[in-house]
Amino acid sequence: MPYLDDQSSSLYARDVGTQLAPNATQRTTLIVAGCYVIIIAILWHVPVLSWIIYPFKLLTVGFHEMSHAITGILTCATIHSVELDPDEGGETRMSGGIPWITLPAGYLGSSLIGACLIACGFDTNASKIACLVLGVFFLFTLWWARRNWLTWVLILGMAGLVVLFWLVADSVALRFFVLFIGVMSDLYVLWDVIDDTIARKVNSSDASAFARICGCFPSQVWGVIWLVIAFMFFAAGIIVGLVAFKESSSEQASEAAQFLPAPGSSGAMASAPLPGVLVTIVAALSWKLLSWL
Repeated sequence: MPYLDDQSSSLYARDVGTQLAPNATQRTTLIVAGCYVIIIAILWHVPVLSWIIYPFKLLTVGFHEMSHAITGILTCATIHSVELDPDEGGETRMSGGIPWITLPAGYLGSSLIGACLIACGFDTNASKIACLVLGVFFLFTLWWARRNWLTWVLILGMAGLVVLFWLVADSVALRFFVLFIGVMSDLYVLWDVIDDTIARKVNSSDASAFARICGCFPSQVWGVIWLVIAFMFFAAGIIVGLVAFKESSSEQASEAAQFLPAPGSSGAMASAPLPGVLVTIVAALSWKLLSWL
């Protein structure tokens, strides 16, 4: 049976400590993420100021419903529609699939998305890739949303913000925008799980439906289990960001200038840069939405 002697254990612990120790750029990212947590917590509970983060709450609800839909597709379900409503609610209508997989996917999937965005928020190029992946998810959501105008307005607005921040300061602003969405998504999931399944029992919640199907535990217990998993995702997002992205700000800027650069940057290509293409897509989708209204 393999084992580690004292010296090997010490070297392993030192190596892990080195990997997790933040450099100057990562410390800045952690400080910004901590400020986001404080700002979101304040805005959340101030009635007037809460409107500032209202669109991002809806975006997290969109992640929740999108996670239901994606797991539904993976379990051979037919997705009929994905809808958001102004009261920060949402509904994914599907038939078929495996309910004990699709039901918890809402909370856990949006928490996982938030964790991935937090990790990508440590690096500029990773943030660009994350936005491209989100763009694909947005297109699927718009297809499922059909004429749900709130979903269209939300996604078009977020796509516009992505394009805007992609163009600011050689896409450095995009990195902090992706970090904010990730922190917001995970905080919303944690609060929603506590509010819907632990603090009070909501008969129409995913946890209640899951408890009726499984029959093992009441919805509050499943809520606690999902809450623990969501916390683990949150922590994992930070750990992955610390371990995977050790580049300094200058190194990130140099790499970002060569990968899908913003127009006007030192590495920008003469031929149709991606942000320009995104602007065209946003304009086309906006025209499509207006034609429906």
